[in-house]
Amino acid sequence: MTALKHRIPVRVRHYWKLLATCAAVLLALAVLFSTVRVTPLVTSSGNRGGDEVTVNLAGTTDLFDATRAHSIRLTFRDADYERLLDSFWKDGEKDFLEADLTVDGTTVPSVGIRLKGNSTLQGITRNGQSRQSGFGGGRGGFGGGRSSLKAEEPEKLPWLIRFDEFVEGRRYQGHREIAVRVGGMGGGASVLNEAVTLNVLAAAGEPIQRYAYSSFTVNDRPATARLIVEHPDENFADSMDGDGVLYKSMATSQFTDQGDDPTDYADDFKQINLKGSQDLQPVIDLIKWVNGSSDADFDKHLADHVDVASFARYVATQNLLVNFDDMAGPGRNYYLWYDLRTRKFAVIGWDYNLALSGDATQDPNTTASMGGGGFPGGGGFPGGAEGGQPGGMQLPEGMQPPRDAGNQAGGGFRGMGGNKLKERFLASAAFKQAYDDAYRELYRKIYAGAAALNAVDTITKVITTVDGADPAAVAAEADTLRTFLRERTQFLATNEVITTGR
Repeated sequence: MTALKHRIPVRVRHYWKLLATCAAVLLALAVLFSTVRVTPLVTSSGNRGGDEVTVNLAGTTDLFDATRAHSIRLTFRDADYERLLDSFWKDGEKDFLEADLTVDGTTVPSVGIRLKGNSTLQGITRNGQSRQSGFGGGRGGFGGGRSSLKAEEPEKLPWLIRFDEFVEGRRYQGHREIAVRVGGMGGGASVLNEAVTLNVLAAAGEPIQRYAYSSFTVNDRPATARLIVEHPDENFADSMDGDGVLYKSMATSQFTDQGDDPTDYADDFKQINLKGSQDLQPVIDLIKWVNGSSDADFDKHLADHVDVASFARYVATQNLLVNFDDMAGPGRNYYLWYDLRTRKFAVIGWDYNLALSGDATQDPNTTASMGGGGFPGGGGFPGGAEGGQPGGMQLPEGMQPPRDAGNQAGGGFRGMGGNKLKERFLASAAFKQAYDDAYRELYRKIYAGAAALNAVDTITKVITTVDGADPAAVAAEADTLRTFLRERTQFLATNEVITTGR
């Protein structure tokens, strides 16, 4: 025993009590945390990951075949719906409700549905009463008045349908989610302006979501004609060129440097695909660089971080289509696509229900966003309309823009407008040529050849075949949109950005 004792190093013998204590603590921690799940932070390596798809329903026809009318029916328990409303009314939570779905004749039991939108839902009423929150102190939508959205009419509300909320791993034609868009804001009940926008951008070769029109029936309520749009999910990410990561900008996103902790950006971006093999670090790096770089560094190295040609096209389309609720608007309506091969970002547009409804004489060099500055006079809305409402914009019946829309912090809507990347890009002379070139090219594809006007005619014919459509209302909305498109085409045709390239 003595011989064995002397074989142990002197330092170990001197500190055996400390070592024993440490061993005991480690043993105790091992026992304590043996049942605790530890989630490691991913360090942006690899290009695989995501939820496993166990069943993919084929359906009877392509859900996003925009050339034909579709049919969607939802059935759910009234008591469950009331609980969903209770949660939203009291806490603003958008809980999922279990429902049975029939789409184009195919039954899909136990899908999840939830209310979708932010400012859109601020004016919803229930039993004639608005929620005591949001714009205008709960009196309705943008600062007062009554909204046309009523809880008693679920067939008219904006919904997100999720196929795997209650059945794990299920998809429908590859889609995890689809959005049922709300009418009223900008494009009338038919949301024709959004459909036309999606149509012309797809024809121009821009990355955009697919759409279609469908009758929409909830329980025993009357059928309505609704625009349904592909929700940017894993399936959408798979449709992009090459391998990459898709990130959704949240409505609360500020695009500001919040340090190195990814959890501090939870209210800014949500990762859509490749979870487990990729993380938020590339987005954090981009935000920090955009906010911290000098003007010279920004001009010299933006192309190292962002696909400049793609971004120029994105910014140009927002102006061309007079979409003032883009990445710099209050809704922060955009996605970031991070190409794993080039290590560069592209911006993808989303939520165009306010496009093609502002000032048809919006100048190509004026920011067409509700926030972020750039408007003549510093107003929060484009077009210079009295009271802050853009000329030609059609808010839901009875809704008004915020009384102090142009006087909020940052010149934005409730102080929520602006995006540093877009602002610095447009302010830099280094990228004006790229922007002007993209603007001319897209003008020719969207307006010069009457593509947008032709899209109105094509889409209108489809809508009138949908069960629940109001042909007279659709015709009136189409005429309003045609007038806007003609005015926009004529105004831009003589603008120097367009004529310089001739």
